[in-house]
Amino acid sequence: MWNRRLHTLLAATGIILAAGDAATQVPSSRTQVVLLGTGNPGPTPERSGPATAVVVNGQAYLIDFGAGVVRRAAAAQQKGIAALNPINIRYAFVTHLHSDHTVGYPDLIFTPWVIGRKVPLEVYGPPGLKAMTDHVLAAWADDINIRNGPIEKDLPEHGTDGYRVNAHEISPGVVYKDGNVTVTAFSVKHGEWGPRAFGYRFQTADRTIVISGDTSPTESVVEQCNGCDILIHEVYTEAGYARASSEWQRMRRAYHTSSRQLGELATRARPGLLRNVPPHPRQNRRASMKA
Repeated sequence: MWNRRLHTLLAATGIILAAGDAATQVPSSRTQVVLLGTGNPGPTPERSGPATAVVVNGQAYLIDFGAGVVRRAAAAQQKGIAALNPINIRYAFVTHLHSDHTVGYPDLIFTPWVIGRKVPLEVYGPPGLKAMTDHVLAAWADDINIRNGPIEKDLPEHGTDGYRVNAHEISPGVVYKDGNVTVTAFSVKHGEWGPRAFGYRFQTADRTIVISGDTSPTESVVEQCNGCDILIHEVYTEAGYARASSEWQRMRRAYHTSSRQLGELATRARPGLLRNVPPHPRQNRRASMKA
């Protein structure tokens, strides 16, 4: 079904994906996709939590903030992606509020502030995001007060407002637009999250990128991709499903997409490049495929 031809630049942080017949054919491409983390709820040492960066004209747009996100971004910076210097990350989008996709949120708020971010973080996500944000800021209230106190406020890296967050609770449709990108949120099916689970479509001048988030097979992914350049989609393997208990099988059917289901979906969605991201322990299938 798929020819395994993929032109990638491997970095310690993840993978930079270049669409097109060959990476050398698009040297002036302004859009990069960096997989900062492809992990799952299990603490697999070699994988950080879910996080993807779309970099356009030197500006990073982060999707999800799982465990280790700031350090993975810093590692990408060391590999030459200046936009992923943590202090440069200003825009983030979260697919849903499961813990494995959000435990890096305090890190994303506070670590870049401590090392020099001067402006508020802009974060977009489902209802519940504002409450989560308020609780994180309340939990670190003493830290905020001390860092804005008489000693630390005079440090050259310090910015009084760099810890602040503007949390935008979204609904399906265009949720963000600037000179680099138009970001469209669309509903996906992720078990009991119901209308509070999203995928995202990033439209730039040279690429269309669709990120499914966690989801069982849903027609909205097909509609939003529709021949897109890159589709990043979660997956679990048929072999792993067969070995799982009936309870885990039931959960996977409700929340996730099997490798067979993804093949069928991708045949209709027709992405130029498909990247599979496994959602669960013992489901570590990392197939990179190009149509």
